[in-house]
Amino acid sequence: MKILAIDTSNLVLGIAIIDQDKVIGEYITNLKKNHSVRAMPAIEMLMKECDVSPTDLTKIVVAKGPGSYTGVRIGVTIAKTLAWTLNIPLVGVSSLQVLAASAGRYFPGSVSPLFDARRGQIYTGLFKFTNGNVEQVEKDQLILAKDWVSRLSSEQEKVLFTGNDLSIHKELFETELKEIAVFADYADFNPRPSVLARLGQAMEAEEVHPFTPNYIRLVEAEANWLKANNKELKEE
Repeated sequence: MKILAIDTSNLVLGIAIIDQDKVIGEYITNLKKNHSVRAMPAIEMLMKECDVSPTDLTKIVVAKGPGSYTGVRIGVTIAKTLAWTLNIPLVGVSSLQVLAASAGRYFPGSVSPLFDARRGQIYTGLFKFTNGNVEQVEKDQLILAKDWVSRLSSEQEKVLFTGNDLSIHKELFETELKEIAVFADYADFNPRPSVLARLGQAMEAEEVHPFTPNYIRLVEAEANWLKANNKELKEE
């Protein structure tokens, strides 16, 4: 049972292939380069190195967001195309869950993975590990970092923050949450595609055609367009 995992939802490009309970190949970069021209060659390279042909694959697992609009769309499009072409199951996993599971597996408290969403906002959620399994305590959301601090200030246990964008908001967490805040080592900031594959391994397949990314919010241009048009409608 060979599973191909794809994550292009943020700057990190991650590809992995697992076979049952064995990671047979993993490729990760954290570079500001175009995923649209790098993702398929990375998949092809890894499959060739692992002696895996497309017909060997039994499932596709993709990080479905939140994250970069373009990045999420690229990964989901590739995953849907492969799943449809090969007629194999497709599974989508929260990009935040992958990050939490990559960094906080042995942390005794809660885990808050985050991606910066600009203008003081973050994509985040809250996760905990129970018997080795990651459980979601707070849903994936777009929230002002200062409002997230207010939410976490009532926590009775420590919270592990992780993610490549952590440095943007770290001072706020340190100042406001004090001893509640714990910060992951930078070596754990990258979501692991092998973890993505493991998370999707036991999940039930989703319908390929209606499968959509989880952007959480509209693209800024689309939101501005709707705002402008709603305003015009009100003025008419």
